[in-house]
Parts: sequence; structure tokens; C-alpha cells
Amino acid sequence: MSEQVSNRRPIRHVVLFSSKHPDNIEPMINGLSMLAKIPTVSHFEVSRNRNEDHYSNEVDVIVYAEFEDAAALEAYRAHPIYQKCIEVVRPLRELRLAADF
Repeated sequence: MSEQVSNRRPIRHVVLFSSKHPDNIEPMINGLSMLAKIPTVSHFEVSRNRNEDHYSNEVDVIVYAEFEDAAALEAYRAHPIYQKCIEVVRPLRELRLAADF
């Protein structure tokens, strides 16, 4: 029996945040970093925005995560660490934009 090659690609989850105040950026990064501990995440990064585009500087922090499938992403969102992260980060942020592809 031949081995099948999977054409499935992971779900990529990107979230952009702006902070209410520049002093909030590091606490936001620290709070968002706890998401890496959720078991259904196959890859996770959080970083300060390094873009120096003077026309668009609204984004302060970026989260990039990958999930094997939609069920893994849903389990991530339902995890208690995710809920704790919301409690920590929501008061610090102004804008949150998320996209999955």
C-alpha cells in the first residue's frame, strides 16, 4: 500500500494589536506569550511590530500562530490560558484585528 501525501496546510492565525499607551506594549507581549503554552498550537510567535512605515504605525504587537486544523484552533480559543490572556491584555489594548487563512 502506498503512503498518501497530505495536501492539508495548517491554519495560520494572525492578530494585530495596538496599545492604549506605549508603556503597555511590553506587558501586552508578556501576556500574549502565555498563549504559546496551549497544547493545540503547533507554532507560535509574538513580537513588537518592527515596521518603520511612517504611514501606518497603528500596530504595536503581532501574534502569529499555526494550528493543524479548525478543531485545534477552536480548542485554543476555548482553553483557560486563552481566557486568562484576554483578562490580562484587553485592558491594555486599543485595537485588535484577527485573520485566519
